[in-house]
Parts: sequence; C-alpha cells; structure tokens
Amino acid sequence: MSHILTLIADRTQTTLSPAVIERVRLAIDGGPPRILSPGEAADIPCRNVPLAAALDAALEGAPIDTIATRPRNRRKGLLVADMDSTIVTSETLDELAAYAGLKTEIAAITMQSMRGEIDFAEALRRRVAMLKGLKLDALEKTWAATQLMPGARELVATMKAHKATTALVSGGFTWFTGRVAERVGFDIHRSNELLHDGTALTGEVGEPILDRDAKLATLKELAAARGLQLGATLAVGDGANDLAMLREAGLGVAYHAKPIVAAEARAQVRFGNLRALLFAQGYRLEDIVGG
Repeated sequence: MSHILTLIADRTQTTLSPAVIERVRLAIDGGPPRILSPGEAADIPCRNVPLAAALDAALEGAPIDTIATRPRNRRKGLLVADMDSTIVTSETLDELAAYAGLKTEIAAITMQSMRGEIDFAEALRRRVAMLKGLKLDALEKTWAATQLMPGARELVATMKAHKATTALVSGGFTWFTGRVAERVGFDIHRSNELLHDGTALTGEVGEPILDRDAKLATLKELAAARGLQLGATLAVGDGANDLAMLREAGLGVAYHAKPIVAAEARAQVRFGNLRALLFAQGYRLEDIVGG
C-alpha cells in the first residue's frame, strides 16, 4: 500500500467507531486498520489518495478529519507553526485592538489579509498605525486573556520528545510569540516587532516585516540547519500568509483554515484539535506526551 489514510474524530462531537472505520475502509478498498487512539484516531493503508467524494459519502457528515500520507518518513523532524488561530485560539492583534475600541475595524482588515484579498505587510502596517498611542498595559491585558489551542502543548512536547525541532513563526508580534513559545515549549520563535516609546505604541512595526515569504524562508533555513529534506518537515497554519510554507512542507496542514487556504493545502484539519497532527504522523495515544 502506497498511502495511509488517517481518520481523526473530534471527540467533543463524535466517536470514531469500528463501524465508521470499516465503512471507510470498504469505500477506499483499504487494508486492515491500525487503531492509534480508541474512539479518536485510526490508520487505514490504501493504494492511492482516496477521493474526497468517496470519503464524504462513507463518513455521512460525521465531524471526522481525514489526512492521507505516505508510509515512509511519516514522523517529521521539524515543526513550523503559525501562532494566531493556530497555536492560540485568538487573533492577538484583533484582541489588542479591543482596548483601543477598534476591534471591529481591525478585525475586518485581518480577515481580508487572511483570505488573501490584500497584501499581508500592507494590512499589518495599516492595523498597527491605527493603534498609535495605545498604552502598553493593553498588551498585558491581551496576554492574560489569550488561550492555547487544545492539543498545542501535546503536539510540541511529543515532537520534541522524538527529537524534532519546533518553531513558532508568526506574522504577529514578538511580545506574544515569546510568551507563547515559553508556555508551549517551542525551541524557536520568530515574528514582528511592535514598536513603542516605553509607554505607548508608536503606530509602527519593525522592518522588514515577517510575511509569507519569510515564513517559507524560515522553513527552508531551519530544515537545512537540521540537515533535513523539506519532505521531513511539518507546517501548520490557517491564513493566506501560511500558504507558501504549507505548499513546500512535507506535511502542510491547513488548520481550521480560511477557504483559500483549505482549498489549496494538501491536508487540512476541519474539526479536531492539534493532536490531529500527531496522529497524521502515526503517533499512537501512548506516544503522546501529556496525552
């Protein structure tokens, strides 16, 4: 069998039952399944990448993610992850804007950027300029309300336990990525610098801006530093500025992504949490650190 189809259930909504696994196996003419986590995840070997229509029919609308990979080198040696709406549940710049009374206006620009409708760097400069004069205590308040995405710690801890390098690479700001990296356990974090005068934001962002090209460049740089082919890398993100790295990574996963990203990424997680990325690499429940 040249491929493995991984089924991952969103356990808050459903269970991956033996009946569902068998229905999918028959639909794709797959081999004997391997249970990764009872009721949550299973691998089914298959000859080719299954057709989406066949999977949709077999799943009958159940909130179950499907990711097809090749058996060889499934476990990746490098993880590069976006931060906002990927490792944390929110868009930190939008939440920061709430303290300036501008969340609705800035969130609208964020959404345009994430959908690929306007240039990321342009959108970032526009949004930051709108926050000129915002007191720095708004950063602390935003951080206090920031929550991790379910499965984030498990993803990073498990990959690190198996000798992978983990990097948080964001179009957001170092003020947040440094704290998220420390909380989650990332080895490396890179993002943009939000400029201030010691009291309030100046309305400027440090140059050059870390955008989609910089994310891809970071993926390539870190892979080379580890002596890894790009096929041995995993990238995850949700917005248009993540697409370049998702296309080039060995496993590029669109995570609860915007339509343009979901349409172009080779793999996506629509329902589950970040544990799905471990199951897609063949990790079993007993392998997951903190699982």
